[in-house]
Amino acid sequence: MIFSPAISRLIEAFRRLPGIGPKTAQRLAFYVLSMKKEEVAEIAGALLEAKKRVRQCSRCFNLTEEELCPICRDPRRDAGLLCVVQEARDIYVIEKTGQYKGLYFVLHGALSPLEGIGPEELKIPVLLEQLRKGEVKEVIIATNPNAEGDATAFYIAQSAKPLDVKVMRIGFGLPAGGDLEYADELTMSRALEARREIL
Repeated sequence: MIFSPAISRLIEAFRRLPGIGPKTAQRLAFYVLSMKKEEVAEIAGALLEAKKRVRQCSRCFNLTEEELCPICRDPRRDAGLLCVVQEARDIYVIEKTGQYKGLYFVLHGALSPLEGIGPEELKIPVLLEQLRKGEVKEVIIATNPNAEGDATAFYIAQSAKPLDVKVMRIGFGLPAGGDLEYADELTMSRALEARREIL
């Protein structure tokens, strides 16, 4: 073993984070070890505090510290327009465009039969229940432009078809196979403008 057990555990902990390979994990571990104890305690405290306080919005499943997220609480938002995204972080990409004024719904994933992820593992039944109430007139599906995102969009469109709701898919100024998380504001803005109806 090259590193002490404590250093090895720290490296392995960083490797669990998405996009962090072995070399980056080592760099992060050694950087943390070079920090002052108070700085490390501040980071650890922020992680624990966020994990303790942050939960899902009871209406849209965005991440929040209250029962409803700030977007759901905002009376200026258009309740007849609903944008469906895969992950809560996708909301921030869309919000940065400054163009979207409706509400959101976070699925927390995409359909993937090979991984055992069906509609019930996501929030799709809750979404359809919201649509049945009749307040939403247009749904914009902003799932990632890859096989799972497309399958999820198609499934939602098929399920919503009898509910008298207009279902649109964001236009693709986004690269196929990519994630919304990495889209810049201009690309995301164009994708929203170029949305199209599904089916």
